[in-house]
Amino acid sequence: MNPFFDAAVYTNRRENLKKKMTSGVALFLGNNEASMNYPANTYRYRQDSNFIYFFGIWAESLAAIIDFDNGDTIIFGNDFEIDDIIWMGNQPTVKELAGKVGVTETRPYLQLADYVAGILKSGRKLHFTPPYRGHNKIELANLTNINVNEIRNAASIDLIKAIVALRSTKEEIEIAEIEKACNMGVEMHETVMRNCKPGVSELELAGRAEGVAMSRGNGVSFPVILSQHGETLHNHVHNAILEEGKLLLMDAGVEGLMGYSSDYTRTIPVSGKFTPKQKAIYEIVLKANLDAIAAAKPGIYNKELHRIAAEVVASGLKELGLMKGDVKEAVEQGAYALFFPHGLGHQMGLDVHDMEDLGENYVGYDETIERSKLFGWSALRMARELKPGFIVTVEPGIYFIPQLIDIWRTENKFPEFINYDKVSEYIDFGGIRIEDDILITKDGHRVLGRHLAKTVEEIEAMMK
Repeated sequence: MNPFFDAAVYTNRRENLKKKMTSGVALFLGNNEASMNYPANTYRYRQDSNFIYFFGIWAESLAAIIDFDNGDTIIFGNDFEIDDIIWMGNQPTVKELAGKVGVTETRPYLQLADYVAGILKSGRKLHFTPPYRGHNKIELANLTNINVNEIRNAASIDLIKAIVALRSTKEEIEIAEIEKACNMGVEMHETVMRNCKPGVSELELAGRAEGVAMSRGNGVSFPVILSQHGETLHNHVHNAILEEGKLLLMDAGVEGLMGYSSDYTRTIPVSGKFTPKQKAIYEIVLKANLDAIAAAKPGIYNKELHRIAAEVVASGLKELGLMKGDVKEAVEQGAYALFFPHGLGHQMGLDVHDMEDLGENYVGYDETIERSKLFGWSALRMARELKPGFIVTVEPGIYFIPQLIDIWRTENKFPEFINYDKVSEYIDFGGIRIEDDILITKDGHRVLGRHLAKTVEEIEAMMK
């Protein structure tokens, strides 16, 4: 059983949600076990993050309601029976678990269907979040009589916005947990840096990374991205043997014991020393990372941090002869995205891409800013104004993606900004990304976790 915060933490969160919702009943479905290849062989259990946030209990087959009209809070679930205890050991009752998070009323799970039917029959609004697991899609469809293919579209926008408003601003106890996860993530990356050398398999290094995560927390916060083909942004394939002269990109983090995440990316030379060509590109990405972090503060839009990073990338590539023309215009029109096709970062908390199960546009955008339709700009997950208590990642990159380069060159896209002849000299370069996790403070920002090597000199020293 995972640890709990004090019961008052969960009670206060539920009370804050009640203040943001005017009427109706919110239904929260916990996650069930998910089978790998036969029913009794399951993946590592992970509770739904919204359920963790408001109810704190990591156990399957639970549901909860918060009634915004009369103030009731009820947890539905079944106690373990002897057949379960034989295999799993003695377990606390649902009532005991509920007491740890400040809930006094519990009911058997079988009563949930009748309870929801009564809410719907009375004409009251049933609020729920968009389900992302098949079991909960089916459960919600059965409870509400909404077609399972339409159930996500029936989710409550009011509840989504209220949860995003609450979870975006991290409490001090959450920041402390995320900082713990960050320190575990630093250890994970340092382990890989120390063991990276030609002839080692990607699989071995990915295993070492996961080993740190499993020995310190709840495992990885997302599947490890580790590859000497860093031009593939989310490369989960670990079947290569590291080669002299290649770059190894690792994007990975740890989930702490309370469920909070970290997320770092470092790119290192397999040989232990950057070539001049690699160093030149790396220094551009590092400057983009540092300049974007330096500008982070309350009141600035994350879209502007992305623009700062993109202009550093375009300016640096122009100095190397890969881009040309007006840098600001190249960024505004999206020409930079040939080399930097993703967004600067995302919110981070109980989910490594925090709350994106609720809908990316609700988390990263609001009524003050709309998502761009331009390639590159449209990939920005988090664009809205930064506020104290927000935790975001800053992860600029430069990539040479052969297929994308071929398409743009064939279409003659942005000839006024891109020197395709020079770009062709980098076709087998790979990719570089550098990522840190930052907290927006009252006066500016703070980089979370102990320092993880990221200058050329620091990385080369670490790899010795």
